[in-house]
Amino acid sequence: MNDNDAPTGFRLPHICLPRPGIDLRKWAVIACDQYTSEPEYWREVEREVGDAPSTLQLIFPEVYLGAADAPARIGRIQQTMRRYLAEGLFVEREGAIYVERTVHGRTRRGLMLELDLEHYDYASTSTSLIRPTEGTMVARLAPRIEVRRGAPLELPHILVLIDDPQHTVIEPLGAARDTLAPLYETELMRGGGHVAGYSLDDAHSRRAVRALRALASPQVFTARYGVPAGTPPMLFAMGDGNHSLATAKSIWDGAKANVGRDHPSRYALVEVVNIHDPALDFAPIHRLLFGVTVDVRQKLADAFGARVSCTEVPSAAAMRARITSAQGTRHVAGLVEPGPRFAVVEIAAPSATLAVGTFQAFIDELVERGGAQDVDYVHGDEALARLAQADRCVGLHFAGLSKAELMRHVVHDGPTPRKTFSMGEAHEKRFYVEARRIDGAAR
Repeated sequence: MNDNDAPTGFRLPHICLPRPGIDLRKWAVIACDQYTSEPEYWREVEREVGDAPSTLQLIFPEVYLGAADAPARIGRIQQTMRRYLAEGLFVEREGAIYVERTVHGRTRRGLMLELDLEHYDYASTSTSLIRPTEGTMVARLAPRIEVRRGAPLELPHILVLIDDPQHTVIEPLGAARDTLAPLYETELMRGGGHVAGYSLDDAHSRRAVRALRALASPQVFTARYGVPAGTPPMLFAMGDGNHSLATAKSIWDGAKANVGRDHPSRYALVEVVNIHDPALDFAPIHRLLFGVTVDVRQKLADAFGARVSCTEVPSAAAMRARITSAQGTRHVAGLVEPGPRFAVVEIAAPSATLAVGTFQAFIDELVERGGAQDVDYVHGDEALARLAQADRCVGLHFAGLSKAELMRHVVHDGPTPRKTFSMGEAHEKRFYVEARRIDGAAR
């Protein structure tokens, strides 16, 4: 059996790791789509890294997406990638990597693989083997495409979910960790915890591949989700990094006619995690409106009429408690305004499946009509409460989506509304350690 020919949308990866002697604490930085409303976080990272080799020089922190020097920054990123390769800062290796990430005493386990983008469709009607779990904002792909196009390397912060309640794929690797060869280990900056990677030998790789193939069985899929026989199975569902994988897909679709179907850009490097991992938490993604020029409460009343109620509460804690304990068919969100002021907003007879969908439609229309200048997507309850105190800002706070609900929702109803959930808080997101060649260089 050749594992690289597996017909289940993945193959064992070819990975570039930082060479021995590099300070991994400075090398590894958090996913580029975090702290997008907190430029000071990234300035602190820049100060901590200094002139040391770092993935900070190989990524585009999205806090700077709207900056005037964005094209020049992209040019510097790609130039640095080529320089790091030329100077031998990477060691290339074949094979899967077992990853352990520990934050606050809990360890999340993952498996580095390459996913075949031919098996991925990010449309809302997707029935592909690899599926989105949230709506894809196509307009947000353009700057990411510019970063990736022409780049010799990709650096993944993508976490992909499998539904493995019997713990057949990743957990056996954790049980065998002491027999695996260590590849890297480091404490992570700014509260990121600890990460370690281990090489899989042939026997462990083959066992993981067989277990993944078993999960992709149509019979297993139909029994688990109660769908008709013949329904196309889903093996991988996006966790974090939906737009990064969609970017890779867009690049591949535009290039494959010219580069051939065996080109490395057909694949994307990801970390696969089991949704049943007890260390894997789902957190809501809140909304932060900037440049608000209207009374948001009045606009809610205008939009929803008698179906909306808005109840003042004395604190952020009281607001969160009310939202968490809400029951019934009403859709509920918290309203955070300068003052600070807190309220709980309830919408009766909602048309969307999830609360975030009901309120997102309202937010989109508010921005489109000029009631707010822009909206950002914020991870963390405390971060939203703090950022919403700025002048002309308003926050909308959402309850989390249960991870038990997610896979069934995607199979039966399609992707959730965009930016519905996050796997953990911002500081728990994936840090860049590994990279992969995507420029067609010889493997």
